[in-house]
Amino acid sequence: MRDSMVQQALFHARPKEIAVMKSSTKDQGAGKIHEFMGKVKKAAGEVTGISHLESEGTAEMINGTIQKKVGEVEKVMGK
Repeated sequence: MRDSMVQQALFHARPKEIAVMKSSTKDQGAGKIHEFMGKVKKAAGEVTGISHLESEGTAEMINGTIQKKVGEVEKVMGK
């Protein structure tokens, strides 16, 4: 009970700008996650010999890289 009260007090004490994540940061984070998941899928496809899983992994890695770059550009542009 006490811990939740402390966490709630700390959350409300912060300015709203800090509590809200910018879209550029979200894109970069999501891009990294997609890159990682793509690597896992690709490796699983290689190990099991399932070619379409390997292809899906490669595609997800590429999409993650693109999304991460979009986040970097948004950050430079100030979004």
